[in-house]
Amino acid sequence: MIRHLKVARDTAAKARTQAMLALKAIMISAPAALLEQLEAVAGRMALVRHLAALRPGPLTTTTASAKASLRAIARRWLDLDVEIRSHDAHLGRLAERCAPKMVAAHGMGTATAAEMRVLVGDEPERIHSEAAFAKLCGACPVLASSGKTGRHRLNCGGHRQADAALHRVEGAHAHPPAHPQLRPAPHRRGQEQAGDHPLPQALRRA
Repeated sequence: MIRHLKVARDTAAKARTQAMLALKAIMISAPAALLEQLEAVAGRMALVRHLAALRPGPLTTTTASAKASLRAIARRWLDLDVEIRSHDAHLGRLAERCAPKMVAAHGMGTATAAEMRVLVGDEPERIHSEAAFAKLCGACPVLASSGKTGRHRLNCGGHRQADAALHRVEGAHAHPPAHPQLRPAPHRRGQEQAGDHPLPQALRRA
């Protein structure tokens, strides 16, 4: 059930993003008078609702055609937003019923919990330990030693959606108050710069 709703939710989210990009593209190329009017509206939701309520009138000018296009796309965006909220509500109830402790964990949202449940349903026999789970998600280091040099590199494989879910969780823990188990990797010589070591995967491995 979670998988079916997750597919519907993800496709609606992609369509909503495309609709917003289309709105921005049309607004940029809209006539100056219309653009100045729209720039005065503050807030994304207020702007979309304003666009959905436009009255283009007869399509005899570029302003009217721009208004008609903006109104159609804005109404589509609003419909998709309502659909996504409905899917989120259903996914939240299913996730709470299947994994209440996971949903209650800090930084674990509805989409993240649903993604993890789909992952466990896909590969239940492969998740026999924390290390196996990290490898399946692509969050574990990969040995890349050469000769006398021992080192590791980032794992570029694994389940990308699960890796993105872990990234969202670690982002919630990266800001105070941080979870005591999620800490950066210890500072090592040659890593004076903050970007020298992969902090996100270091947080996951902690």
